[in-house]
Amino acid sequence: MNVNLTAIIKSHPGKEDALKQILFELVKGSRTEEACLQYDLHQVADEPNIFIFHEIWRSAAELEAHGQTPHIVKFIKDSETILLEPVKVYITNKIA
Repeated sequence: MNVNLTAIIKSHPGKEDALKQILFELVKGSRTEEACLQYDLHQVADEPNIFIFHEIWRSAAELEAHGQTPHIVKFIKDSETILLEPVKVYITNKIA
């Protein structure tokens, strides 16, 4: 069963461009994963330090494996001092 996920990531003000570059690398790596069905990155228009991922994964087990990939580990390390707060992750159910 597919897993839908939304993640909200906030940088410290003024660190948007640095975080954006890190997130582009995360997108590049994640989209190569066979279990990744969708991995879209958005930036909030009027709050440019807020980024939102909309993701679809083939299964919960494969999503869990995604969390151990080199690109996720690198994201965690590289964004440590840039993030305003911990990443908020929501598993969602599509209702319409």
